[in-house]
Amino acid sequence: MFYGAAIALFACFALALIRAFAGPSVFDRVLALNMIGTKTILLIAVLGFATDRYDFIDIALVYAVLNLIGTVALLRFLTADKEAS
Repeated sequence: MFYGAAIALFACFALALIRAFAGPSVFDRVLALNMIGTKTILLIAVLGFATDRYDFIDIALVYAVLNLIGTVALLRFLTADKEAS
């Protein structure tokens, strides 16, 4: 069951990559990158449960914080660039 969930997450990765490359605006691309980060967190957690390595949850939590900080920083950079124009 866990490996089926991992395969479904890889399908979501593919859809997010399509949105990241074909997104009409920069904010669509940022949202797609955030979605890829979220799916990565879920994939780490699922693989941790599948292999009975529960310390992967700690790694997923650290990655979640980094994903949040990176997304907020990127959006602030992009909106500050638009306000300066």
